[in-house]
Amino acid sequence: MIVTIELEREDDGRWLAEAMELPGVMCYGKTIDEAISNTERLAIEVIADRIAHGELPSSALAVSFALPHEQLASH
Repeated sequence: MIVTIELEREDDGRWLAEAMELPGVMCYGKTIDEAISNTERLAIEVIADRIAHGELPSSALAVSFALPHEQLASH
């Protein structure tokens, strides 16, 4: 499973990172790295929970995270 993380800067300076393939999986951070790390951690927890409840196959444990190239260049 590849999880794409999109970033957005809020008006108050915080960063919001959202896992696009997992609706509702998003976290804030004071820095880009903190927002990404928080979102990756939550995504792994959500994937593990869905596997435990039979909503995803165990092969979903092979997780990769990706940031769109255009987002890397703009931040």
